[in-house]
Amino acid sequence: MPSLGDTLRELRRRSFTGRDDEVAVFRDALGGPGVVFVHGPGGVGKSALLDVFADIAAEKGFEPVRVDARHLTLGRNALPLPVGDEILLIDTYELLEPLDDWVREHYLPSLPASCLVVIAGRRGPGPRWRADPAWRTLMRVVALGNLSPRESLAYLCAQDVPEEAHERLVKISSGHPLTLSMMVDAVRRGAAPRTLSDLPGGAGTLLAQLIGEVPSKRHRTALEVCALLLVTTEDLLRSMAGDATGELFAWLRAQVFVDESPYGLYPHDVVRDAIVADLRWRDPARHADLYRRKLALFHGQVRAMASERERLDLMVMTVVLNGARSRFAALASLPPTMQVHVDALHDGDKPEIVAMTTRWQGSEQAELVAHWMQRRPEAFRVFRTETSEPRGYGACLDLTEADLGVDPGTDAMWGHAAEYGPPRAGERVRAWRFFLDRDHGQRPSPSLTLFVAWQMLEIVLIDDDTAWTLVGAFDDVELWAPALESFGFRAVDGSPYPVFAHDWRRTDVEEYTDLLHANQLGTPARSGDAVLSRQEFTEAVRSALRALHTPELLRSNPLLRTRMVRRHKRAGRTHAEALRDLLDDAVVVLKPDFGLLIDRTFLRPVGVQERVAESLHLSFNTYRRHRDKAVAQLTELLWDRETGSHRLA
Repeated sequence: MPSLGDTLRELRRRSFTGRDDEVAVFRDALGGPGVVFVHGPGGVGKSALLDVFADIAAEKGFEPVRVDARHLTLGRNALPLPVGDEILLIDTYELLEPLDDWVREHYLPSLPASCLVVIAGRRGPGPRWRADPAWRTLMRVVALGNLSPRESLAYLCAQDVPEEAHERLVKISSGHPLTLSMMVDAVRRGAAPRTLSDLPGGAGTLLAQLIGEVPSKRHRTALEVCALLLVTTEDLLRSMAGDATGELFAWLRAQVFVDESPYGLYPHDVVRDAIVADLRWRDPARHADLYRRKLALFHGQVRAMASERERLDLMVMTVVLNGARSRFAALASLPPTMQVHVDALHDGDKPEIVAMTTRWQGSEQAELVAHWMQRRPEAFRVFRTETSEPRGYGACLDLTEADLGVDPGTDAMWGHAAEYGPPRAGERVRAWRFFLDRDHGQRPSPSLTLFVAWQMLEIVLIDDDTAWTLVGAFDDVELWAPALESFGFRAVDGSPYPVFAHDWRRTDVEEYTDLLHANQLGTPARSGDAVLSRQEFTEAVRSALRALHTPELLRSNPLLRTRMVRRHKRAGRTHAEALRDLLDDAVVVLKPDFGLLIDRTFLRPVGVQERVAESLHLSFNTYRRHRDKAVAQLTELLWDRETGSHRLA
């Protein structure tokens, strides 16, 4: 009668899928001496693979001897001495690493000449294994990774998971076997997991299997930073986690679930997602703080670069690597740019651009493109192949009222801006009007990746004088709407063309970061405030000057929610204090007599206005004329600051 163990092994074997290459390595090694060294991160299926190896060995007439280092007393007599036709399978070898030299130099050489040993652990064989020519001959190394999409789907089919859930579960798990198994368990319990947080026990349960014990709180912080950053270098880790990070960086580098790239370290996808999901659940405030600091650090990196080419290269890497993990279909399929690069529009490009537009979008659209190439050639970027021929193009126009009446698309964009927040003097309306790839139209292509990277770069480098950014370049509104809305761009109702809009005057950098963070979590974010007209702004300045020393009145002043105050606000200061700081700075720029008058009348009043006039040796009527001129000049200066046409020192 079969035992319970026999039943369990049979059920596990039935559920085992894929790993054909790894199984072939073991079959080839059977019957001869040597070592098969299997390594891979936690939860990747090493123990399950050893189960299969044991069954194959038994079928071939060998006696499998299983050893799990978790159940051994660490010492030189802990490991068995196989005899005859036995196959030794050692699991969880990372726990035996303190004895690695003894295992390699004494224990294994003492085994029978015909003995095959399988070692499975989180880390691969160390340099001393590889440096020995004899072990290089006798050892086969098997690096175990995640299941391929095909293998993942086969596993889900074998587990009778409903087909409609397959694609979602494969994407969430990234093909990681343990994660996939836990997802199947959740489905069988009646759940419909959409993130790692939906696993039974949450992401923390998965993390315990993936990374094990973390030495200290500082190491935990290093892991969180590594998970949040696209790639981690020692200087980026120092910026996020403080000084003395050399030890932490070396520790990260040694982890089996962390890989290296030319740009820095990065964790395996499922590890990254599990760490972030656990941090969100465990400490939402800390997650939000690290997220803000990450974006601020990235903005600083981009701004520190000298050329647009360098900035675009960084942005391309960002959108491709982040896009591969995005939940938005429009971003998830962005390919690498290969050898395609961005360049300015040249006169010789125009016929090819008109021709590709006619081919994909018709002659009417081609005429509009030709019109704008003639009117705004500097707004275009051409995506070129290695041989410099145009592969695609895009355009971001600076719109003015004088542009109306030719292009229905830009008319719709300008109309939305004029209705919901007219641009004030000195403010710009930026319109992403055209995009096309010669070979793929608006489907995924290197050109599309470069266009999206260019758009993202514009957001990072947004200037004070930009009032609106509008996106009207994409035909497929259903595809792009979720992604654009996650970046704070709202669909424009009633437009004959798909248009998405964002008013930058309603949110500062900190609030925009909060908006991105809220959208990432799927929680509502505070909408921006109304934009003040020139008359409303003038009245608000006068009201603020009168209420400077009456906090309860000042708190309701609309100036506190203006762009100039939000951007002038320093850490630890309230919006009211920021307004006062801004006024102090502005007074210095005024004419000396006007600055003194504003200071004595409003900022640091010396008494009633008659007394102020007397202190300035002015008649009261003359004082009032000068006061009104000073307030008007101050208002003009602040208005210029608000609309981005002038910056206070």
